[in-house]
Amino acid sequence: MVVLAAEGLGLAQAALDRTVAYSRDRVQFGRAIGSFQAYKHRLADMMVEIEQARSAVYWAACAVDEGADDAKLAVHAAKSFAADTAFRCAGDMIQLHGGIGFTWDHDAHLFFKRARALQTMMGSGDWHREQIAAMVLGETA
Repeated sequence: MVVLAAEGLGLAQAALDRTVAYSRDRVQFGRAIGSFQAYKHRLADMMVEIEQARSAVYWAACAVDEGADDAKLAVHAAKSFAADTAFRCAGDMIQLHGGIGFTWDHDAHLFFKRARALQTMMGSGDWHREQIAAMVLGETA
């Protein structure tokens, strides 16, 4: 199901968007926390992972829509990228929001819980990568 992979992609993008907005609003030491280099690097890492997942999800959606021979491979790749990216970005969202990310006053914990649920529904990224390896090596997957 490409739909679950797309949901994971959307979750990761929303986590990044909310974290970027928070980085502009939160002030520490007289400046927005988004202006600190370490914070920028974490946001950039999130963005790169999301773009990789986006490419995999788009490939899978096109392959399934067209009935391509590599559709099964594309779906496994999309699920692997989307599950791992959603989970990592949700975890980064909590960390980059500081203490508020662990409280009921913010939705960051809901992103994390949903990302974990998506991993359970889709299967772990490791399992999907094993399926891809089996397909590439010509074994039954």
